[in-house]
Amino acid sequence: MTGPILLLICIVLVGLSYSLFQNGVRRASTDRVLERLAKGQPTTVPTRAAWVGLERMFQRAGLGKPSERLGLWLVGWALGALLGLLAAEWPGLLLMIVLPPLAARGYIAWRYQHRVARMIGQLPSLLDYTVRSLKSGRTLADAVLGGIEASDEPLKQAMGRIQRNVQLGVSLPESVHDFAQFYERDEFRLFALGLKVNHRYGGNASELLENLIKMIREKEQGARQLKAMTGETRMTAYVLAGLPVCMVGYFMVANPNYLMTLWNDETGRYMLFGALAMELTGSFVMWRMLRSI
Repeated sequence: MTGPILLLICIVLVGLSYSLFQNGVRRASTDRVLERLAKGQPTTVPTRAAWVGLERMFQRAGLGKPSERLGLWLVGWALGALLGLLAAEWPGLLLMIVLPPLAARGYIAWRYQHRVARMIGQLPSLLDYTVRSLKSGRTLADAVLGGIEASDEPLKQAMGRIQRNVQLGVSLPESVHDFAQFYERDEFRLFALGLKVNHRYGGNASELLENLIKMIREKEQGARQLKAMTGETRMTAYVLAGLPVCMVGYFMVANPNYLMTLWNDETGRYMLFGALAMELTGSFVMWRMLRSI
């Protein structure tokens, strides 16, 4: 039974590669230019809220649009489910259907948090450049756009959204507000609010930005102090989450028959899958508890 299934998998992969090749050949240069111009722009009326939310998650994590490799991901998911069925029958199929989306969701969330933390860490340098440009006589819009150009990745790539909107005729405060709403962080919202207030009522923009720099740095210092104070709690959670995995690895090296006896038995397989489910659930609960500190 394995031979025909593997042959079917090979045929599906060959068909997918041929389809992707034909799609790449037929793609005209005009479509590529239009896609680059529209990349990162605010979406208009969404037709499917779930798909728009998925696309938003991918773009905030810096992974581009999910539609670019959707066919490949779906085929990989289907193949994983098929291999799970061959390896462990219906429990393996259920595990391979549920586990990849959860792992992908966790990876995207982790990548987004890591990326936005780097962006916030780079924001004071951008604001400092903007303040120095303002004091040298440049306008606020030119100072902010110049600061974006002088920034490092990933802040420069993310704030390219602001540059594109300004080039299309959108005002700077509205562009920064759109950027802040897209990434949903208080530091970006305060930046957008300050520009909006300065644009509407006037005032000393350099002093406002200097206060924002001070606030971001004090918040970062407080976060580091909290991380140092909760180090023991976090280490305990890591040990509790990693201990079952280390024990399974030890048994697989020292006495593999101890676990293979369970794996070869149908009831034992259900027990192992139940243990895995409880391990994942406990790790998720501890992760949520750590995030709430």
